[in-house]
Amino acid sequence: MATTNANGYDQVPPHLRGLLRHFADLRDGTHGAGATSRNDKERLFAAAVELLDGYARQALDELNDALLLGRGTVTATGQTGDGDGGVTARWTLHWPAQEERRLPPVTLEAFFGRNFLHPHLRGGTVGVWPLNVFDEADSAAELPILRAIAAADLHNLVFQADYRIVPATVRGAP
Repeated sequence: MATTNANGYDQVPPHLRGLLRHFADLRDGTHGAGATSRNDKERLFAAAVELLDGYARQALDELNDALLLGRGTVTATGQTGDGDGGVTARWTLHWPAQEERRLPPVTLEAFFGRNFLHPHLRGGTVGVWPLNVFDEADSAAELPILRAIAAADLHNLVFQADYRIVPATVRGAP
């Protein structure tokens, strides 16, 4: 089992390092390399959104290619205000069967709420995961998390409608 050593995170699996940093942020009341002001944290959030963009698109493109048979479209908002004093960025995957049923798209969202200590990730129907991305390696380590959020979001949309919104299932894939 991987554990941290006295010097930090080198023995923790990459996809869990952000979670461990999240817990340290909660303990220390900071974000990243000691950011305490809202402005510094929003600057880190903006950089994280840029770093995550390709990986969020990759996770949604993989879902689109494998399960939606390329019928979907991936869009991204970039960083925007959330209307309540926070900031957000969304990547979405929408396709004809989902739109016909008036379901929300599969969504990956990075968000930093007005009263939050630090930012998080979530899906349109999936709960919250900490967002602790500060460099390319951190961003690449989030790909399994982004994949899981996107897959869980699609799973939950099937529950809101039925399996026929997934083209690969309708065509007879196992």
